[in-house]
Amino acid sequence: MSIKVIKPGLATSVQDKGREGYYHLGIPPSGAMDQYAMTLANLLLKNDENAAVLECALLGPELLFQQDAMVAICGARMAPKIDGQIMPLDTVLNIKAGQTLSFNYPTSGARAYLAVAGGMDVPMALGSRSTYTLGSLGGYEGRRLIAGDELPIGQPNVHCQVGQSLPEEFITNIGKETILRIIPGMYIHRLTDDAVERFYEDSWTVGSEADRIGYRFKDGRPMDFIPRKPPFGAGSDPSNIVDACYPIGSIQIPAGKEPIVLHRDAVSGGGYATIGTVISTDMDLIGQMQPNYKARFKPISMAEALTARKLKQEKLQRVRERLKHS
Repeated sequence: MSIKVIKPGLATSVQDKGREGYYHLGIPPSGAMDQYAMTLANLLLKNDENAAVLECALLGPELLFQQDAMVAICGARMAPKIDGQIMPLDTVLNIKAGQTLSFNYPTSGARAYLAVAGGMDVPMALGSRSTYTLGSLGGYEGRRLIAGDELPIGQPNVHCQVGQSLPEEFITNIGKETILRIIPGMYIHRLTDDAVERFYEDSWTVGSEADRIGYRFKDGRPMDFIPRKPPFGAGSDPSNIVDACYPIGSIQIPAGKEPIVLHRDAVSGGGYATIGTVISTDMDLIGQMQPNYKARFKPISMAEALTARKLKQEKLQRVRERLKHS
């Protein structure tokens, strides 16, 4: 049972929830950039929530199904087509052997998640099927898909219902302007008070350098660091520090010019000051931002971040209950 890749799309890879527990060894978690959308696609098919899916970025793949299969696509508004016929998103679709699945360009969002009943049956690597391309680890041969690849599919455990759709209330509205909530720290004290105000006041534009490693934001005003004598081991750039750990979601500002939010394939540490961390709840939003989308950063407390996470977990639980009883 397999799917043949006719056209790979721009950056299509196998992902699941990611591999935890190896960041201290320099191996990032990888996994879906939009964890919520990936989970929804699996829930529609009654897959395990951690079943491997295809993450399709900006330009979707063209795939030939070599056996009957049920699929669901969630995330970016990237309409799927079966043999050229447009089909609905967020819905269980039936594909027959010999049919081709392709995608329109996204009208909003950046990444669609294609789940197949039974999941993508690629080998596990350190407890995950996620692709980490910089380390050639996991996924399909440790890389993005290319034409001619044949993706194995697992056996579905439970029969899912063709045509079942997500209720509208659970589908994320992907806008072109986003508020990203952050917890300030670890080195925000290195910025002047005026620079901190400018960082929060300005509207920042996603640059073309936006990928699974990190998102660069442009078009804001430069930020000044408080003058100091660089400590031994730090470079001359005012944003340099002696090496420190980088949490996923942390924000660095090389030379005080363009913030970079590190994402799921980012390195685990380095020599740039990180002035805060985007909360985990909002990292899914970054994964759906195209170049030229805009964002503003909003500081919140740890208590507010935990409340946001709790509300998202409760929303996902409501999805589980609705699909379980439908």
